[in-house]
Amino acid sequence: MICVRCQMVVRYELEKLGIKLMNVEAGRVEIFEEMSVKQLELFKLALKEADLELVDNRKNILIDKIINVICEMINHSEVVIKTNFSYHLSKKLNLDYTYMANVFSETQGITIEQFIIQNRIQKVKQLICHNDLNLTEISWQLHFSSVAHLSTQFKKVTGITPSQYKHIDCNKPLRP
Repeated sequence: MICVRCQMVVRYELEKLGIKLMNVEAGRVEIFEEMSVKQLELFKLALKEADLELVDNRKNILIDKIINVICEMINHSEVVIKTNFSYHLSKKLNLDYTYMANVFSETQGITIEQFIIQNRIQKVKQLICHNDLNLTEISWQLHFSSVAHLSTQFKKVTGITPSQYKHIDCNKPLRP
């Protein structure tokens, strides 16, 4: 529940069920009173119809928190993180990185590092096609050590260079 749209859906569905809200924020909802079993089932069903899911076990809650911190680092970080991602995650969530990495790998099937790389490359793709930034500016914005590092990571994930991607995928006409 990172985006505003998701938060609006959650707020709407809870209000529709007569649930009084204290707070709705990224990944967390606080309500004044317990939900009945029927209300909880109706809420889960409404979330499912909106392609959302209620996260209600400890491991899934931790995964959600890790993903939120990573997405925040990649999509909303204006300040260069001067430490590595593992230290930043540990400090932000106040948990041992090895524990988080093991839970993440066990439940997601990939490492935290692989997840970060995949999401950074997705952001690079967006910036290449929908922004006027050059590769140097993109590498700086996404905290890559250099354009060469960005290009190497991009090619490992996609199989093509950023320039090839811009030429091939950014110029495709939109399908109706």
